[in-house]
Amino acid sequence: MSIVDAYKHGEHKRNVAHFAAIATLAKADGVITDKESEILDRFARKLGVTAHEFKSIMDSDKKYPIDPAISAEKRLERIFDLFKIVFADHKFDENEIGLVKRYALGLGYSKDNVDQVVHKAIKIFTGMIDFEDFQYLMGK
Repeated sequence: MSIVDAYKHGEHKRNVAHFAAIATLAKADGVITDKESEILDRFARKLGVTAHEFKSIMDSDKKYPIDPAISAEKRLERIFDLFKIVFADHKFDENEIGLVKRYALGLGYSKDNVDQVVHKAIKIFTGMIDFEDFQYLMGK
């Protein structure tokens, strides 16, 4: 196996593990809405998850461990993806937030940082940011 093949295989494994965590969040409230299903399909395509892997994950998503992200940007992107799933039905519950926190720890965020990251993401996704934060985000 070449280095390129090994890298592609490793990246695919990380993407499948990430998708499994997203699917776990979508199923946390016991129901997958049409919107959540649409987002899961889109993420599966984006992450290169095969139809067989998709079915296996949806039937038993606890097979895949959380694979720590390589960079801070990748960690943030994975948290963002998870919040898109959590808020796809325009609501969230403590089970979903608890799963996001556990996933954030698995990604490599410190215990001290998890609450801060999740709290900020909740404020952003629920529109509860102050003007200074809005101004900062708009300046990007």
